[in-house]
Amino acid sequence: MCHLLGRRARLAPLLTGTVLAGSLLLAPAAGSAVTPGPGAGPAPDGSYHNPLAPDLPGGGTIDSCADPTVLHGQRPGDRYWYLYCTTDPLNDDDVDDQGDLRFHPIPMSRSRDLLHWNYVGDALPEAPDWAADGAGIWAPDVVYSATTDRYYLTFVVTDTDDSLRGPDACHSTGDSALGIAVSDSPTGPWRVADQPLVGPRPDPGADCAFFWTYDPDVLGDTVRTSSTLYYGSYYGGIQATRLVFDDRGASIVGEPTQVAIGNRYEGANVVRRGRWYWLFASATNCCNGPLTSYGVFVGRSRSPLGPFLDRDGQSLLAGRVGGTPVLLPNGNRWLGTGHNSVFTDAAGRWWTVYHAVDRHDPYFATQPGFTRRPPLLDPLDWVGGWPTVRADRGASDRRMPAPATQPHHPSGYHPQPVRPLRLGRELPKFSDGFEHGLDAAWSWTGTPPAADTYAVEDGKLRVDTQAGDIARTPNTAAVLSRDAPRGDYLVQTRVRLNLPPEGCCHNYVQAGIVVHDGRDRFVKLVHVSIWETRQTEFAKEIARAPEGRPVYGNGVVGPPGDLTSLRIVVDHRRGPDHFTAYTRQDGGAWVRGGTWTHNLGQHAEVGLVSMGGEGYVARFLDVRVWRVRD
Repeated sequence: MCHLLGRRARLAPLLTGTVLAGSLLLAPAAGSAVTPGPGAGPAPDGSYHNPLAPDLPGGGTIDSCADPTVLHGQRPGDRYWYLYCTTDPLNDDDVDDQGDLRFHPIPMSRSRDLLHWNYVGDALPEAPDWAADGAGIWAPDVVYSATTDRYYLTFVVTDTDDSLRGPDACHSTGDSALGIAVSDSPTGPWRVADQPLVGPRPDPGADCAFFWTYDPDVLGDTVRTSSTLYYGSYYGGIQATRLVFDDRGASIVGEPTQVAIGNRYEGANVVRRGRWYWLFASATNCCNGPLTSYGVFVGRSRSPLGPFLDRDGQSLLAGRVGGTPVLLPNGNRWLGTGHNSVFTDAAGRWWTVYHAVDRHDPYFATQPGFTRRPPLLDPLDWVGGWPTVRADRGASDRRMPAPATQPHHPSGYHPQPVRPLRLGRELPKFSDGFEHGLDAAWSWTGTPPAADTYAVEDGKLRVDTQAGDIARTPNTAAVLSRDAPRGDYLVQTRVRLNLPPEGCCHNYVQAGIVVHDGRDRFVKLVHVSIWETRQTEFAKEIARAPEGRPVYGNGVVGPPGDLTSLRIVVDHRRGPDHFTAYTRQDGGAWVRGGTWTHNLGQHAEVGLVSMGGEGYVARFLDVRVWRVRD
């Protein structure tokens, strides 16, 4: 993928100063021999410790399994679980004679207990005839049809051969499509259809550009003659359509229905629970090394075609995009927790498998800058009727009770919900309600803007949006800053940013709060415009990184509103400080976001930003700071 350059070179969604998404640096597969690599296996007592690490026949383990999907054998008597991954090297030692990484087109593994996995080969050793040279094969999904007694594998081909669209078609890369393959077995051999299931989709508003036809997901594990297919990604949004199966493959019937707005979600996985259909989807950059804050959100609908709404009734199609957080980074070693698959164990408990990034060891050793994404497994709890991983605790990094392998022997896992946030005493010395003008404790970090672009009016601080930004370098926007308290605290602001709630484009106008020790080291929580969307971005920047590695990363929280409340909880502890985001629309509930770790220290400052493009106005109602109660 490449950096977002302009209106029609539109790629991943986010945000100020970043836009990378999808798997990186993929190449054609070249063989399957693998030398041993490190791995963490399950304990013999029926517990496990993330990550999962499927064993390889000659020794070693699979240490990267992006976009994982899990399926239990659907025929009577098949006791195995099957795991499918996107095309990647299997581990650091998976190299050819020239020392180049080998890429395996959809590695497959199987297990009796969801813990002890064994690699059983690659699903698609040969790319389809209609794939362009060098195309990636990504994001598999597998279902079984009880009518045809066959398994169906859907997958992404990142670039198609120009001849697929005829001699008068534009010549382009990025013309992704979906393929389908059929097998009598969940591990193949797979017979690939000679035409795409969903072909490249031109953007009618652009010259020789194509919507992202990524990440297929078929509703159900066992289907009959038809089901619903979900696909799509940031550029073009997520679509749903009817899929009909036959002995040779499947075909699309009717026109697709959009179920999620563009520039927010990818990696859809839809399941039915009770009377609801639940759309799980992932947001932001999947593959940003130690600055990855990819995460999973959910909406629900009575219909498989939507509309899907979040816990507060906000649509995933709205400009102010809905989505209730399910799985976000929690401050331990696991970042980039996303592109998940949801299922139930033998006793009916819900679980999810997903990929993540180890912030202490984020890259393939032989190709620094190429993000490695091992597979993780964790229980999915339904709290207040809504799904969340480990009762909102997120990815586990300790020994966990195993899933059930028999109906009458449930897992030993018991949820331990996170305690609600409790405010302690307010700190007036560090707060400002703007009742008497701008407190003298404030000063500008960076070149102050013109005096007529900010003022206290009617008890609110007006700050016109600046043309610049503080992401990366050069820093061209100023931050209105003041000292932060020592110890743990919570800083909150309420802001109105006069962006229209719908429509494109106001990139990347934003306003909100920053905790920093200088403009090149910060965490930032803002209401921001991204193409047709309005989102709340929770970003982190570090001062420097080796060449080719990121200094800026971001995630998202809840939708903004006419009035958006933004909170950052600062938790000083041994090791790096922890910063957790909360957002709220006016009159709504607080939405808890992810956690960044950062080394800002006890002398950090809090600040306000209003930037990303001239012509808009942010009005801050107040800045309030509290201690946080244990």
